[in-house]
Amino acid sequence: MSDAAFLSVRGIRKSFGPVKVLHGVDLDLPRGSVTALLGENGAGKSTFVRILAGDHQPDGGTIAVDGTQTSFRTVAQSRDAGIRLIAQEIADAPTLTVAENIALGALPNRFGFVDRSAMRKMAQRALDALGADLPLDAPVSSLRSGERQIVEIARATAGDSRCLIFDEPTAALSDAETQRLFALIKRMQQSGVAILYITHRLDEVFAIADRVCVLRDGRVSLSAATTEVDQASVVTAMVGHAISAHHDRYSFAAMGATPLLEVERLGSSTFRDVDLSVAPGEIVGLYGKIGSGVPELAGALFGALPYEDGTVRLAGEMVKFRHPAEAIARGVGFLPADRASEGLLRPRSVAENLAAPSWRRLANGPMISRSTEARAFGNWHKVLKVRSRPDGSEGIATLSGGNQQKCCLAAGLRLAPSCCCWSSPRAASMSVPAGNLWRVARPCPAGARHSDGKLGLRGHYRSGDPGGRHGAGQGGCPPHPG
Repeated sequence: MSDAAFLSVRGIRKSFGPVKVLHGVDLDLPRGSVTALLGENGAGKSTFVRILAGDHQPDGGTIAVDGTQTSFRTVAQSRDAGIRLIAQEIADAPTLTVAENIALGALPNRFGFVDRSAMRKMAQRALDALGADLPLDAPVSSLRSGERQIVEIARATAGDSRCLIFDEPTAALSDAETQRLFALIKRMQQSGVAILYITHRLDEVFAIADRVCVLRDGRVSLSAATTEVDQASVVTAMVGHAISAHHDRYSFAAMGATPLLEVERLGSSTFRDVDLSVAPGEIVGLYGKIGSGVPELAGALFGALPYEDGTVRLAGEMVKFRHPAEAIARGVGFLPADRASEGLLRPRSVAENLAAPSWRRLANGPMISRSTEARAFGNWHKVLKVRSRPDGSEGIATLSGGNQQKCCLAAGLRLAPSCCCWSSPRAASMSVPAGNLWRVARPCPAGARHSDGKLGLRGHYRSGDPGGRHGAGQGGCPPHPG
């Protein structure tokens, strides 16, 4: 144990049923230091931090705070120790105001009643520390996802925090918001707060972290100062082998002269005058900062959001989808930017989530069997390497964010779409598995088991990314799992 460690864990083990997630994890979080926690999807990062936050109970191991061994059986006990978790999935109260959400868990009171004046001052101080200008009296449901993430961060930093755990905090933030968050982290670090920072963006690790800890298959594969490692060694620790610098570069060759998708002067309240042409087999990357309208454009093409102006042609025929069901019937697939609220049936199992868009096809009359759903999931379980039970019987909410994202992808791909609109497909995925993503779903030559042998548009949205890095690609595709 480090003498300077605020939080020290040794031998943490955790299983969910027969699935072993953590195999004896050791980690020290020194005061006034930023430790980056990295790992591929399903490596155990989210489970580990939820143990620190009191959400899960470990099966074995010890936790010490300031040298004194303790245990967190509830979230309240972890909070009392000064530990705050800013989770990957937004967990706010949509109908409450910005000020009320920031003060949740620490509402100031006067004579037994909420002191609203003190609450507003508390909320404003937290927002000022982040350099954020949000209306205190607006319900958080009216905010965009990046602003809601800022509210989550403000709530965690508003009280007396001794240890902050950030789980993918910049996924929905713009460049400017990210820089303000980094400035806040620096101030908290200088005041002696211990910080654990989970991210899939390696540039962030080397920008703000003092140390890096890598989990692979529930075990620590690397623990070192960031000055002692580089990106290549970190990647190798995550995946267990070296990755070629050119693993994700594909070439594109048009598979037909007639565009599969044509968009002309498309416009709505969030975007305008959009012209777009996508050839069969082509990958087109759509980029823009927060508020640029990229996710809304993808939603409009899928019939999930309305548009007022312009035309859309699919395989030469003019279409205007008024409901996602119409788009699905015409072979258009979609992955929403907000996986938690728009892409998942959270009370349902993993297998049910994958099968849901295909229930009509899978049903035998008015009924659908669990075994049919399990078989449908089993095929994709192998192809996308989802870290779950082979039959997908556990709840979707028990999976890591990256594995939930894989299930969303599989649910859409199982419909064998001819055109896919994906918004932030790698929002919760490590940069390394990108090759797996494109190899499974990139354009397939004629004769593959997609409906017409082609995949069209993939809208790839990353907040604050000023320019395109992924070009177009074309190549062979593995057999469609069905």
